[in-house]
Amino acid sequence: MKKAKRTVPRICGLTQLGRPTRQPASPEEAVLETAPNPHPGTLYLIRFTQPEFTSLCPMTGQPDFAHLVIDYVPNGKIVESKSLKLFFNSFRNHGAFHEDCTLMIAKRLQAAIQPRWLRIGGYWYPRGGMPIDVFYQTGKPPAGLWLPDTGVPSYRGRG
Repeated sequence: MKKAKRTVPRICGLTQLGRPTRQPASPEEAVLETAPNPHPGTLYLIRFTQPEFTSLCPMTGQPDFAHLVIDYVPNGKIVESKSLKLFFNSFRNHGAFHEDCTLMIAKRLQAAIQPRWLRIGGYWYPRGGMPIDVFYQTGKPPAGLWLPDTGVPSYRGRG
């Protein structure tokens, strides 16, 4: 007996959600999909946390690991989370310094969703004995925004 193929209607033009999607080979190839903000005009924060982000050192090819925290206040669009996960995964074979990876993510998000406000914290695990943390934001947070702490402690080493 042949199993019926499940079809998922395209919502808001989304092409990756609800269907098998090939892993992008690079961040440049990855597609960040968006949907309309369901609450335009309301001041609220969206947070994405990626505690197992990986990329490659451009000099040695060794893996680098980071805990990313992305906060944004949407304007007209929100980012679709599956496409964001695929974008993050596209860095696994991408060689770039910590600063470049962190800012590339921030700038791609800015371009895709044009948020009212955005910040990213890239908490990179030590390589060569020294962690490198990279922070970026588009300006001051909007007045009245509840902005919780990122919850990521400063690196303290062992013990």
